[in-house]
Amino acid sequence: MDIQDCILTTLPVFEVSNSLKKVIHFFKNSTFSHIAVVDNGKFLGVLSEMDLENFEENKKIEDYRYNLEGFFALKDANWLDVLEIFARNEANLLPILNDTENVIGYYDLSDVVKVFIDTPFFTEPGGILVVAKGVKDYSFSEIAQIVESNNTRLIGAFITGAQNDVVQITVKIGTSNLNEIIQSFRRYGYHILFGNNDDQFLHDLKQRSDYLDKYLNV
Repeated sequence: MDIQDCILTTLPVFEVSNSLKKVIHFFKNSTFSHIAVVDNGKFLGVLSEMDLENFEENKKIEDYRYNLEGFFALKDANWLDVLEIFARNEANLLPILNDTENVIGYYDLSDVVKVFIDTPFFTEPGGILVVAKGVKDYSFSEIAQIVESNNTRLIGAFITGAQNDVVQITVKIGTSNLNEIIQSFRRYGYHILFGNNDDQFLHDLKQRSDYLDKYLNV
């Protein structure tokens, strides 16, 4: 399914000259985080549900123009870019603009997540690894080479975290037996944050720890 199939056209778009009463009613009767505002049809920004307690029914949206946030998605944006916009702005509703800056509809976060879940990354059988390495030291070509050198197919990989110049990468591979691949990642300097439970390295480490405990208790 294309993400464009998820465009909602039934939700309102408010003119900046509209009364705030309409906006207040919308937020109180929905679970959406934002709603689009236009000026003579041209996109101005979005109002946030977080500002609801500050809105006064007898005023116009124009009086709260300074509250408008400027995020949106273009019609031809791919689902990964759309997910990034949702996450960066802590939103669950995202206006979609065409080439003339008109709002043609919205994306609902739950619909976009469903598109993501329906991709082969989630639907194909295999194993999941989460690895970490310095932002200047990793490459997706290296990750693919590590996986494929173990005669295993790489289904997908994407960055799921970044902190203090270290990136966290989630990798989906076409096997659930991850031991050899885990060892290969370690040889290339990757830290394993998540792997299958029968990771031989952890098993061996536990055995050595148990042996050391017995030795120290003799």
